[in-house]
Amino acid sequence: MTVAPRVVLVGPMGAGKSAVGALLARDLGVVLRDTDADVEAVAGRPVATVFAEDGEAAFRALERAAVVDALDGHSGVLSLGGGSVLDADTRADLVALRSPVVLLTTTWEHVRSRLGDTSTRPMLAGGAEERWRQVMSSREKHYAEVADHVVPTDGRSARQVADVVLRLLALH
Repeated sequence: MTVAPRVVLVGPMGAGKSAVGALLARDLGVVLRDTDADVEAVAGRPVATVFAEDGEAAFRALERAAVVDALDGHSGVLSLGGGSVLDADTRADLVALRSPVVLLTTTWEHVRSRLGDTSTRPMLAGGAEERWRQVMSSREKHYAEVADHVVPTDGRSARQVADVVLRLLALH
């Protein structure tokens, strides 16, 4: 890797990766990069449309390519899509990364209000709470595998979470 992110944020949808990432980027004077946005730029369509029209496998291939590109070419704050840790190569890359990987955690009780319209969240189709819990159950071990630090977001503002992450970065 020639250039590495300052910090990588991982975690489930609704944990606050985008909001916290934007604050961190501003505080650190760097750029926030979000792999979901990268996928949308390459596909020319929203993630939900890629899922609906091309399927999850096609989305995951685009996501993996976005992660590879960002890990090797982005020096700011990097926010990964919630499911990016499903890919074994991505997990290996994150474990080997010299940059800190911070897992933002949340519970359904807190994420419910953050998610808003779940129709734009393909992984939540067919019953948002049940699907969210299933998705979390299947990903928890992967998040734990790659995380250098874990920061719970429940009951905290994005500013409070960003401040915790900044303190962790100072120690890393």
